[in-house]
Amino acid sequence: MSDNAAELSAPTRDALAQLLLGIADDEFVIGFWDSEWTGIAPMLEEDVATSSISQDEIGHARALYEMLSELTGQEADEIAFGRAPDAYRHAALMNHARTDWAFTIARRYLYETADAVRLEALARSSYEPLAQLTTKMRREERYHLMHLDAWLRRLAADADASSRLASALRTLWSDALAIFSPVPGEEVLVRGGELPEPMDSLRARWLDQVSPVLADLGLPGPTPDDLAASAEDGRTRRTDDFRWLHGEFTMVAAAERGATW
Repeated sequence: MSDNAAELSAPTRDALAQLLLGIADDEFVIGFWDSEWTGIAPMLEEDVATSSISQDEIGHARALYEMLSELTGQEADEIAFGRAPDAYRHAALMNHARTDWAFTIARRYLYETADAVRLEALARSSYEPLAQLTTKMRREERYHLMHLDAWLRRLAADADASSRLASALRTLWSDALAIFSPVPGEEVLVRGGELPEPMDSLRARWLDQVSPVLADLGLPGPTPDDLAASAEDGRTRRTDDFRWLHGEFTMVAAAERGATW
């Protein structure tokens, strides 16, 4: 077990940086997408809840970017706000625009359930700073998952909402699987325990958990085509929707490069 970035070998440090970048970008981008519901969510209580969840995600991203900064020497703010759109490494699930409430609940449910599996594994990481951070994140993410599970069941119980939820899931499944795209240098991390299990193993566990829940609610799981699709570009594909969002969340930082936000 290591608690110091300087103790890591160069291959391990590089692979760990790639792992952290993908997770941080996942949290960062979905946090900004969902923050768009502030003021226009279906009810006042949901304005507050969605804003709080979005702040949590962006806060988690900040902590991960700071950890990444210790590995790379690049400032956390520069990592978060200083890259071109194509340099982000979030899963393709976060490439889509906010759309309607059913779409947001479908995406958030897929992400939160996948993230729960990922965080459970990383809490056992041999890299102590990552294990400690993910343990803390799990305590907060548990409430996110409870919130999304309640909304999923609420929408599934209404015929029109269930139809829109099912349509969103069919659109999102293949991109959701990209959450578990292989990490460059993954074998090094698995061998050293920084990533306790391969991404393929985590993906299988996630599918075993969510597929029965969705089936019980009459909602679609992934198709054979979704499962067979290549995940090689799952964290490099970008869309015009994301490029628009990138322009929004980098606008202030771009106005004065080098400032601390």
